[in-house]
Amino acid sequence: MTRKFIDCREFPSDMHCTVAISADSEEELLQAAVDHAVSVHHHDDTPELRQQLRQLFKDGMPPEHLPVSGQTSSAGPGAPLAH
Repeated sequence: MTRKFIDCREFPSDMHCTVAISADSEEELLQAAVDHAVSVHHHDDTPELRQQLRQLFKDGMPPEHLPVSGQTSSAGPGAPLAH
């Protein structure tokens, strides 16, 4: 089993959120990411949010520092996750 993570630093936001979450299972990571998105970023817990978050999971552990360019990816097609 490969550890997975999601990192808020990769997405532009007015909050400049620096939270990164990692877990050994996708289900555990998804629940933690949804909890964070709802409580901190005020998203609604919807099937669409859960699907979007799953698509942003990466294998491994979050890097200590992001590349100097800052934002390294987007939320993909459609509307990006708003922070």
